Amino acid sequence: MGKVKMLAKELVIAVGTAIFLSFLLQTFVFEARSIPTCSMEPTIQINQKILVNKFIYRFKSPQRGDIIVFTPPENKDNDLEYIKRVIGLPGDKIEIKDGFLYLNDKLVIEEYVKEKANYEFGPVKVPENCLFVLGDNRNESYDSHAWSEWLTLNLVKGKAFFTYWPIPRIGFFGTEVSSADIGY
Repeated sequence: MGKVKMLAKELVIAVGTAIFLSFLLQTFVFEARSIPTCSMEPTIQINQKILVNKFIYRFKSPQRGDIIVFTPPENKDNDLEYIKRVIGLPGDKIEIKDGFLYLNDKLVIEEYVKEKANYEFGPVKVPENCLFVLGDNRNESYDSHAWSEWLTLNLVKGKAFFTYWPIPRIGFFGTEVSSADIGY
């Protein structure tokens, strides 16, 4: 009988520890998400499952090309969260003309967008402590080009870094916008 009690006690401790660690990881480090809209197509599809690193931006700032999860500035009192790509950093000049993105007056080659934008925007300068974000499905995304407020860094929840469902799409997200993508 002593061995059964000891085994039961060890099992309860192991399960309790696993639940506690899972809670800590999901609360402070990683979070699983399901994508409800088409605003990030073709990069992320509707109902695709992703992981978000909620810890990374405690040590560094978002970078151009990062896919981030955030509370939208126009709904900051709401639990609603969006996922978009970082296009502009503080001090950057952003303009969308003839369907193409210009960053600091240079054309950006964006191979990840679904189709070119059917709107004009800017030019605007991204203020300090703010980001400019767009969905990869430019014409079906409610993002920085349509908001009346700037996305401030304190509203960023984390960085999408991995997709685990559906199986054919398993893998890490890269940073698809670099200085090499800016034309001259």
